[in-house]
Amino acid sequence: MDQTAHNLRQQTELYGEPLGELVRRVAGPLGLTQGALAQVIGLSAPMLSQLMSAQRVKIGNPAVVSRLQALDQLAQRASTGGIPPDDIPAALDGIRGATGAFTRSTPTAQLPGSSGAAPFATPPALPTTPARPVAPEAATSAPPSARAVVREIQDLFRAVASAEEIQRAATAIAPDSPALAELLRTYGTGRTAEALTHYEHHHG
Repeated sequence: MDQTAHNLRQQTELYGEPLGELVRRVAGPLGLTQGALAQVIGLSAPMLSQLMSAQRVKIGNPAVVSRLQALDQLAQRASTGGIPPDDIPAALDGIRGATGAFTRSTPTAQLPGSSGAAPFATPPALPTTPARPVAPEAATSAPPSARAVVREIQDLFRAVASAEEIQRAATAIAPDSPALAELLRTYGTGRTAEALTHYEHHHG
């Protein structure tokens, strides 16, 4: 599997479908260009383009993901006539100022004519105020699994740089820091299984 296909699969696991398909599906019913959609969710146009082409895997800012989720909900309403066209600009303004975090849950029914991928789960209402932080004592004390830690490291690398950028960086530092170059390649562009083996080897 090449890197782009790998990234597309990861996006599908995270968001229910590749981000390119999701953005195009959402933008149409709302009459948004790619640049206008980027402005609503709070991303730069170049960054959105890299996400849509799977050069990058994950949206790093939870508030941006929340706004994209809210746009998906609004697009479903627009497609089914659940919101008058004249009310869409005001709804977009509300989404533009919203904050929150994406929550994985069982998808709702698919839109007619969609690609078959599961859409974002529909939240009960658009977020209007920042969510309160969870108190430390309410947080679980169970440590994350090794695979979960590895996936977070991979997502972090891929949120800040493309596979090509990571490869160039690894090649540049390899003569002086081969172990660091291996770290970049393993977690930045390698398969999860390879990264998990590396992690378990170094962390017991």
